Amino acid sequence: MLQPPTSAIAANRFGLGARPQELTAIGGDGRDWLRAQLTATPLLADAALRSSAEILAQGLVLQRQIQAARRNGVAVNAAAGEAATAAVVQKLPQYLKPIYVSEVTARFTQAVSSERPFTERLVQFWSNHFAVSVDKQYLAGLAGSFEREAIRPHVLGNFNDMLLAVETHPAMLLYLDNHLSVGPHSERAIKAERHANPRRLGINENLAREILELHTLGVGGGYTQGDVTTFAQVITGWSIGGTGGRPLDSDSGGFEFRGELHEPGAKVVLGKRYPDSGFGQGVAVLHDLAHHRSTAHFIATKLARHFIADEPPAAAVERLARVFTQTGGDLPSVYRALIDSREAWEQPLAKYKTPLDYIVSGYRGLALPVDAGRAPLAPFELLGQRTWQPGSPAGWPDRSADWDGASALMKRIEWADAVGERLGSRRDALQLAPDLLGANLTDTTKSAIAHAATASQAVTLLLSAPEFMRR
Repeated sequence: MLQPPTSAIAANRFGLGARPQELTAIGGDGRDWLRAQLTATPLLADAALRSSAEILAQGLVLQRQIQAARRNGVAVNAAAGEAATAAVVQKLPQYLKPIYVSEVTARFTQAVSSERPFTERLVQFWSNHFAVSVDKQYLAGLAGSFEREAIRPHVLGNFNDMLLAVETHPAMLLYLDNHLSVGPHSERAIKAERHANPRRLGINENLAREILELHTLGVGGGYTQGDVTTFAQVITGWSIGGTGGRPLDSDSGGFEFRGELHEPGAKVVLGKRYPDSGFGQGVAVLHDLAHHRSTAHFIATKLARHFIADEPPAAAVERLARVFTQTGGDLPSVYRALIDSREAWEQPLAKYKTPLDYIVSGYRGLALPVDAGRAPLAPFELLGQRTWQPGSPAGWPDRSADWDGASALMKRIEWADAVGERLGSRRDALQLAPDLLGANLTDTTKSAIAHAATASQAVTLLLSAPEFMRR
């Protein structure tokens, strides 16, 4: 028996894809099932995963070994010196790669097995909103701990708390180079000038710009280039490690406010004056950004686009933004307003699945095991969405046009065919189809699966069905 559309929308749009019998468990109205998930923080407990501070501290030790090897090349035998240096240089990626694999595997396993897929989707949404990318040094080892430490604990909390956790996390500071930012009138700059130090010191605006443009206000949110520059001065000193000579010069891998790098003095950002209170100056600016009306509208738009439609309904956006503002950024209140939005339930299959959605829903629907090692990572790379590698701070795109090209579709079908061959006759696609797609299952798809030449082909047809490709 097909379940009503709301159960299928709850499992496939708000969740990560229905598992066998899940639509029946959800029942007639998926809203209650979704609300019930907003009760416990979606932490990822895995004793094998290390903290970002520990990962980075060991990485810094290896980096200093690399720097020493490059400085102390064997002059007597240039070839031997180059070989020795190359061997040391490889230590850092060799150290970071297995950390990345372990983190991705743990994340994937959690998504596939979770009884609370709505909160897991919210983790993925916010992780993409505050995107970092593993194509930059150290991020292969830190992207997973960043999500575990800065995103997960705050998904069911307040936006202001998540924002502060994100912007002070070593992964974000390294990704956007804020550890290299030095105030021109800071103690460090004055000392360098006094000693005629030729090393270039200056403001780096990357983090300040992305906080304003991508994390809070959004493009057109009311800030100017002057606000970017001044905010960049405010957050000088937001760094990592100890208090010695260079920005990364200790074995500490945690956040540290380094006063000697901070640009002194009161600053004016978005028309408001902030007295110089060191670290507190930046915290105060972040607090006001988190509660700004442009931030409320920007976040509401992204949530509505992700959960409702590529072109989010204006009424739904305004409703979410109003709740965001009225509650001071209380995220569960915003999620409940999203669940209660009639627009979210009016257009079944309004969203085209990203490769991440598609793969996870396939694993959930077919009850596929997630094996440790490289194997689980391969489908994401094949389909063009390698975990934590969006290529820019803007994160992965969230519109159908970015994912539904002919070449991308063929890769999905190839993957579906490989899954079908792997399973053979161990899954009954005809029985699974209504169990996974509910009322969204069309007669055309049902007939195609029923007339498949083999059981493996039937699985391929299920995974390739238009209604499985969308959520």
